[in-house]
Amino acid sequence: MTMRPDDLMFRAFADERRLRILHLLRGGQTCVADLVDILDLPQSTVSRQLGILREAGLVACREEGLWRHYRLVEPAGPLHEHLVDCLGRCFSHVPGLQDDAARADAVRASGGCCPGTPQTPPATAETCSSDASEGTCSSAK
Repeated sequence: MTMRPDDLMFRAFADERRLRILHLLRGGQTCVADLVDILDLPQSTVSRQLGILREAGLVACREEGLWRHYRLVEPAGPLHEHLVDCLGRCFSHVPGLQDDAARADAVRASGGCCPGTPQTPPATAETCSSDASEGTCSSAK
């Protein structure tokens, strides 16, 4: 059975790790390696959670060499817009958000794993494949 887009969004918001990732991406595009460092989670866990967020239509990925950079996508409708707005206002009780924000500031100040990477994707960016479970990227066709 295929899940409806709204169901996928609610599923995405139903996990503390995904909320932490979404909250971090409010600060701009972030490399997977930096997310791993900031969240102090295994790369496989972060990639899996990013895949779920991508499947829900909440994040987009682009590839630059070996690096995968994720960002929030523009809201596709009112529910999406309200949920993203809630990230900044409704989830202050989620453990670790303040600590994550402090670590993210430090990582961004140091240049992170990919110094010089723009915070907005170029128009010719490569995009992620539809294999949401792996968190991998491939060239868009």
